[in-house]
Amino acid sequence: MPLLQIDQMTHYFGGLRAVHDYNLEIEPGQIRGLIGPNGAGKTTIFNLITGIYSPTEGDIRLEGKDIFGLQPYQIASLGLGRTFQNLRLWRHMTVLEHVMQARYSKLTYGLLGAFFGTPKRQREEAESRKMSNELLELIGVRHLADQIVVNLPYGAQRRVEMARALATEPKILFLDEPTAGMNTEELAQMMATIRQVHKELGLAIFLIEHRMKFVMELCDIIQTLVFGEVIAEGTPAEIQNNPAVIEAYLGKEIET
Repeated sequence: MPLLQIDQMTHYFGGLRAVHDYNLEIEPGQIRGLIGPNGAGKTTIFNLITGIYSPTEGDIRLEGKDIFGLQPYQIASLGLGRTFQNLRLWRHMTVLEHVMQARYSKLTYGLLGAFFGTPKRQREEAESRKMSNELLELIGVRHLADQIVVNLPYGAQRRVEMARALATEPKILFLDEPTAGMNTEELAQMMATIRQVHKELGLAIFLIEHRMKFVMELCDIIQTLVFGEVIAEGTPAEIQNNPAVIEAYLGKEIET
């Protein structure tokens, strides 16, 4: 059974068909990529799977469980974490606070524990702090834990967003353009970070990305989306040599 399986997902915005007959299977530990021109519907697909939008038609199953129509927090609790194309960070919180905030859904001490500061609360919050610091260490920003996130370089903010998503203990991590706006050095650091996360945690990763070198080096399987429809799916080598993909999207971009 695939970790995530999507069958014939279609979505309309009013009379406009944004996604048509979309199918996807992600296996445990697999890294998949989704590429395509601007406006192809890539982020819409992420939003449909993660519950921000509800698909017009189709089936979505996570570990065999139907998640069609569930709320984003319910889907996240079942094991699907994500980042966003545009950063969504709390401007006046520290790096560590961001990650610990995301872990509150895993705490069980309840209202009574919160009000009275019970030993259970103290144990769980201490463990949460420890795990949050370990995640920051994993993605290379542990030394920034006490910094206000808005004061960090852009690349570091992207890493914080990833750590926050990882704090929910996902089985699949969705990354929406994780290198957007990065310079060459930040790009290399992000690629190394994703590889390290994949190696250490063993989770599946599904990413949207425009930088072809990044996608081709990281992904096991790549889909190409044009006008809401998948026109090709295969290994990086197969995608690079697919005439339909080259004509519709890649062109000379595969050299960059």
